[in-house]
Amino acid sequence: MHRIPLITAVTSDFAGQTRGKGFPATERDERLEKGVGWTFTNTMINCWGQIPATPFGPLGDLVLIPDPATEVEVDFGDGSVAERFMLGDLHHMDGSPWDCCLRNYLRSAVNDLQRETGQTLIAAFEHEFHDDGMGVRLGDSYSLEKVRLAGEFPEAYLYALRAADAEPETFLPEYGANQFEVTVKPGRGVAAADRAIVVRQLAHATAVRLGRKVSFSPMVSPGGAGNGVHIHMSFRDRERQPAAYDANGPHGLSEVMGQFAAGILRRLPAILAVTAPSAASYLRLKPNAWSSSFNNLGYRDREAAIRICPVSDRAGAHVAGAFNIEFRAGDASASPYLQLGILVRAGLEGIRDKLPVPPSTSSDPAAMSDDERAAVGVERLPATMCEALDRLEAAEGIGDLMPGDLFGTYVMHKRGELVALDGLDADEICRRYAEVY
Repeated sequence: MHRIPLITAVTSDFAGQTRGKGFPATERDERLEKGVGWTFTNTMINCWGQIPATPFGPLGDLVLIPDPATEVEVDFGDGSVAERFMLGDLHHMDGSPWDCCLRNYLRSAVNDLQRETGQTLIAAFEHEFHDDGMGVRLGDSYSLEKVRLAGEFPEAYLYALRAADAEPETFLPEYGANQFEVTVKPGRGVAAADRAIVVRQLAHATAVRLGRKVSFSPMVSPGGAGNGVHIHMSFRDRERQPAAYDANGPHGLSEVMGQFAAGILRRLPAILAVTAPSAASYLRLKPNAWSSSFNNLGYRDREAAIRICPVSDRAGAHVAGAFNIEFRAGDASASPYLQLGILVRAGLEGIRDKLPVPPSTSSDPAAMSDDERAAVGVERLPATMCEALDRLEAAEGIGDLMPGDLFGTYVMHKRGELVALDGLDADEICRRYAEVY
């Protein structure tokens, strides 16, 4: 059968979905200049392909311009059609960026960070996901047997990631039944979030070719193991030297990284609706569930909202280059651009305000009294998406973090998503999210 290779220009939207339009590969150079058409209301499509509400109606035109630096072409060698796509930016017809282009939102945030502080953001996304194409055996948590049961998937997936220059580091069997984790090397600024999109899309692409399905949904079943997205962050200064570490700082945090972390934690009760933006997210974010439920800083604590990660204690180890903090209150129902962008915006506020480094918790915040938590500046995070949206809307100065049309349209989108779940029990909510992520 004769074919014309197809390239799809894609964007990541409020629902954390990757959508776009294709064009013949023979028109690649032309499309890099003029892009493909897009509409305002496309960004209001929820994760189930519905538009419960839109402020735009049928009006307005945009152009989606693909970025050649993000081009992915992966031939799986099995006779299937190759994966070909490019990530892009949404512009008005005059070429100016649209407020609701999430990739440009992140770019603007990291540029402001660099301009005001001299710090370049280095970040990496860890992803957990479920693979429904394999059998379940009791005792498979972290086991070699679980890797065997996964069959061809791990190796085919790693091949695809490497072919796409996503630089995979590890693939591991996770705690939950049918659950795995994949990690990739860090990237600078926007490139780190680009890489997160590629990680998700190539997992789905690999699974389809093997006749199975994977899901990055925060919860695939009530009471099961949740899937998180953990974002590791560090800095490089103007001389391109590591700048997150100070041997004399609290737990090794430099002054600027401590202020950055403090800014995120101060804003977290409000911005959780952006980093963990689905009803299923809050079935995962519970105390004593190896996920985050308080806005605390923790030293090597995997239930902290921000974990200060371990580095080697061996003599001669390059500690400064490896040192990073890990944001753990996120999942793949969020666009990585919006997720990382709002963390940078909140962290930059902390640097501007010269916030002190919050004390790290050494005991379980859930076991503390309200007074004990207040004494260390810790509070319970919202327990439902509705509560999280209420906190977001009530937050002072939230327009500084989500400027222009971004804030209002985002809240409208997420309120509409919740309406679509009215009357459903936890099993059905999990099933619906598992189907689309």
